[in-house]
Amino acid sequence: MATESGKSLESASGQRLEEGEDYYIENGLYVFKEHYLLRRGYCCQSGCRHCPYGFSSGKVAENK
Repeated sequence: MATESGKSLESASGQRLEEGEDYYIENGLYVFKEHYLLRRGYCCQSGCRHCPYGFSSGKVAENK
């Protein structure tokens, strides 16, 4: 559940997420950071701004 700035929320898999460490909010959108994306363990191929898996919009990572 989303909470006020500086609070935590929970991912769909039940992981506790901390604002600033796992994500930040920009223009009302949640932007996941490398820390969370690595902990999640896979690339969603959505072109995440902080993708640690080498995916960029329009280009599939070679490991897929």
